[in-house]
Amino acid sequence: MISSQQLLLLRGSAEDKLAYIIHMDKSVMPNTFANHENWYSSILESASVSSTSSNTAPNLLYTYDNAFHGFSVVLSKDELESLRNTPGFVSAYADKMAKLDTTHTFEFLSLNPANGIWPAANYGEDVIIGMIDTGVWPESDSFKDDGMTEIPARWKGICESGEQFDPSMCNKKLIGARKFNKGVIGANPGANITMNSPRDVEGHGSHTSSTAAGNYVKDVSVLGYAKGTARGVAPAARLAMYKVLWENGEGRYASDVLAGMDQAIADDVDVISISMGFDSVPLYEDPIAIASFAAMEKGVVVSSSAGNAGPSLSTLHNGIPWQLTVAAGSIDRQFGGTVLLGDEKIIFGSAVYTGTAEVVNVPLIYDKEISACNSSALLSKVQNSVVICDDTGNLYNQVQLLIEAKVVAGIFITSSSPQLDIGELDYPAVFVTQTEAPIVINYAKDNLTPKVTILFQQTILGKKTAPTVASYTSRGPSPSYPGVLKPDLMAPGTNVLAAWIPDSKNSTNLNKNYIMISGTSMACPHASGVAALMKAAHPDWSAAAIRSAMMTTANPLDNTNNPINDEGSINLDHASPLAMGSGQVDPNKAVDPGLVYDLGTQDYVNLLCSMNYTREQMLTITRSTTYDCSKPSSDLNYPSFIVLSGNSTSTVQEFRRVVTYVGDGPSTYKAKLTAPRGSKVTVVPDTLLFNTKYEQQSYVLTVHKRKNGIMSYGSLVWFDEGEKHTVRSPIVTV
Repeated sequence: MISSQQLLLLRGSAEDKLAYIIHMDKSVMPNTFANHENWYSSILESASVSSTSSNTAPNLLYTYDNAFHGFSVVLSKDELESLRNTPGFVSAYADKMAKLDTTHTFEFLSLNPANGIWPAANYGEDVIIGMIDTGVWPESDSFKDDGMTEIPARWKGICESGEQFDPSMCNKKLIGARKFNKGVIGANPGANITMNSPRDVEGHGSHTSSTAAGNYVKDVSVLGYAKGTARGVAPAARLAMYKVLWENGEGRYASDVLAGMDQAIADDVDVISISMGFDSVPLYEDPIAIASFAAMEKGVVVSSSAGNAGPSLSTLHNGIPWQLTVAAGSIDRQFGGTVLLGDEKIIFGSAVYTGTAEVVNVPLIYDKEISACNSSALLSKVQNSVVICDDTGNLYNQVQLLIEAKVVAGIFITSSSPQLDIGELDYPAVFVTQTEAPIVINYAKDNLTPKVTILFQQTILGKKTAPTVASYTSRGPSPSYPGVLKPDLMAPGTNVLAAWIPDSKNSTNLNKNYIMISGTSMACPHASGVAALMKAAHPDWSAAAIRSAMMTTANPLDNTNNPINDEGSINLDHASPLAMGSGQVDPNKAVDPGLVYDLGTQDYVNLLCSMNYTREQMLTITRSTTYDCSKPSSDLNYPSFIVLSGNSTSTVQEFRRVVTYVGDGPSTYKAKLTAPRGSKVTVVPDTLLFNTKYEQQSYVLTVHKRKNGIMSYGSLVWFDEGEKHTVRSPIVTV
């Protein structure tokens, strides 16, 4: 029997074949070849002819023309030796299993120690992130303080004792931990608090905290998937936990949330990360809006999740003008199983199986009588096989029937793989796309004794296309105030690996210290970590300036350089700013944005004054009776634009903006406009001249929407010479 170790990813079925990476000297490519792929294919054909072990040319796995010149291919030893004598051959070495760095999202965001925001911000050293969440599991390796410097002298917080929690559990990483449950007890006088301390008994708070600023933890994986080193976005930042969320049976009250945020502001945190929200409440009744207004006044960046009520429009919470609202997207990491067919063809499919069942050289069955996989009686006749199931019914039902029939494993053809967490499906199932299905089916039909091997617990990086907007992420316009475009940007939120609690009752991955889960709760701490890095790199910048830098440098394109797609649309259409804001956060560009749109307290007061709030409602938010409402304005100096035309057949809206230059030396910025479909857009002036740092210039953007009932979007981009800086703002007409 062939062992699983011998059948590593990309290995052929023959014992003497391995995958190799071949480096070539492209400069010697003969002019007779149109491109390097043709040249490499010809070389492999020659190698096959010269070899004594094969009569067919090896198939190329990948060709490379950017990182290096060459290709990867499965070869026998004879074929490899023949290839070494080929003109242009440079070197060859066996492919190897990579040691991946997880959560990998930091890698997907291009964070690296050589350049960009990490070294510029010293990894977020001495920045304090206040987590408003379910508590923390202090024993997690993510919260060790190895390599941390002394706690900043300005820190005013404490580490509170309580049930199974001692102040000594805090350290130079986890510098504070407090609980707030008076609201829970007040509403439920007889409530039995499960864990009356800052200790996390749900896992959510530990997960978000380690995502934002967890320390380095080696050899992390989730049941064999995503092996590597875990770390937070700002690994040198400090963490302070404010436990305000209690188990579902106990309650999650606004009063506790307000108390936690209030204390965080008093403790002198730099960033507040809050992965929760309150739906269908006006700003003056939203505890997060109220507390974050005070935080904004002190220069604290408040990063919040958009919510998980997508893909319908107007479903987000935390659409608050003075804080950062974060949508969720996918990353370029895929989990699954490698399908090795008997003819040496290799297919990678989605899978979450974590069991120990071996599927090696098992008969492969495709029979129209049973391929619907809707009869356990029929399936039981082929229980010693791997069965291919057509995309004809409910996938979950098909899987259950194969389990009942005791079929060895299943290959399920699907147009949309089920959203399953690692370990959720305790059956060796692989889900392949409609595109790759014919390869498997034709092999099974055209061979007398088709065999298949399936390797599980495979992790592949570099998946195309990524990111995509997650279907679950909530969409704008903001119900609380639609006049400011929300969400602001997108960050990784799907299948995020981070710390968990070891005895969770809410996880399918029981007794695991790290798990992967999805949601805007996972996206928010990524943005919080970036904000912490920004705060370290630019300690004198306002919260609005930091948010602006993150928004205007966000990337609206995926890793194929095409517009980001939306998983929530029927046809996987391009995502609108109502789903992803300005695009995927780009930390390395954010640290040097060129221009920022700044805002102060009075600007937000002017906005509130325009909303016809009563004196009491204004006071609730601003905490002051001396606010100046002499210049009410709904035109906030925000780095995005939204036109709400309602039932009007023609709408003209004018936006006045002021940008602050944060570069060095004289610079000229020119405007590039992409108008939303059905609208005409102008900008005056279209050129901005700056001589000194922090100089300000103003412009007017006018949108004339000519058609009713069409939601469309475009952009305004300010760029300098050589496009070293591109300052992009989305434009949406609704």
